[in-house]
Amino acid sequence: MGIFVPMPNVDEPSHPEPPVPLSGDAPFFIVFNGGSGSGDAEQTRRIIEERLSEAGRAYTLFVVDQPSRLPQVASMAVERAAAVNGVVVAAGGDGTLNAVAAAVLPTGLPFGILPRGTFNYFGRTYGISRETEEAVASLLDARIEPVQVGLLDGRPFLVNASLGLYPQLLEDREVYKQMLGRRRWVALISALITLMRTPAQLTLELLSQGQMRIMRTPTLVVGNNSLQLEQIGIDEAVHLQEDRLVAMAAKPVGTLALYGLLLMGAMGRLGDASRVVSFAFESLTVRVRGRRRIKVAMDGEISWARTPLQFSVSPKRLQLLIPRDTSRLDRS
Repeated sequence: MGIFVPMPNVDEPSHPEPPVPLSGDAPFFIVFNGGSGSGDAEQTRRIIEERLSEAGRAYTLFVVDQPSRLPQVASMAVERAAAVNGVVVAAGGDGTLNAVAAAVLPTGLPFGILPRGTFNYFGRTYGISRETEEAVASLLDARIEPVQVGLLDGRPFLVNASLGLYPQLLEDREVYKQMLGRRRWVALISALITLMRTPAQLTLELLSQGQMRIMRTPTLVVGNNSLQLEQIGIDEAVHLQEDRLVAMAAKPVGTLALYGLLLMGAMGRLGDASRVVSFAFESLTVRVRGRRRIKVAMDGEISWARTPLQFSVSPKRLQLLIPRDTSRLDRS
């Protein structure tokens, strides 16, 4: 039987790590972000509770209404799961998955997801459906896949981390989503409007494998998600399977050229653009001239970071539950 817990508003092993054992009856400790998704939180929660109860699977549901409480509640769920060899599950968008994964990663506990985000890149990469019924069914019949996690100054990210124009695009997108709803076309319209403003150019010093590169660019994005990179046409996506991350930066361009880059990305041809630089790396130090602090985005969540920034691959892998039945795989 499930337990509903209402929350008030208030040296490492080398790769590859073997999958952790997964029993068929380990209890789930689910961190549920009631504020993410498309306004159907109550229905989604009901489906989760009904399907797990029908399966006779023990679970505890932690409902969070304020995003600021996600790290605290995730730590609570991890502590409870560790005591009984349970599974920690994140239910929400990319920011929710990030917050819960950050608490799970150091422990090596199994980690499941019930994705509810707009784009769901992380879930789709591993064939996990955004449809709640299907995602719960996959949780109940899953296997473990150790997956790579990126780090920015020691903080994990699953999909990407960025600075410059991209965090501004995300901030503006949230404003428009509040007004128009969490739909993909809203994200596109928001991006077009944001690019109408002349973006600031950053001067970056990029240090990787002992070599320095100086670059002026409106934005730097570091990717850790093969599906996202493949969809925009970045060939270096293959290097993510080699314990590397992929950096992408636009050369200094005007507004019209930025619109062109946005279009090429939508068409899956960004890698063909002469004004885009991309490369794979194991570790990367980024200095921003004239900046001691800079706004960064990690899996869609905005924060401030001190420079220089250090990007790397986590020495630990996330023990992700993915569908055992390959017919359930969903990357659409």
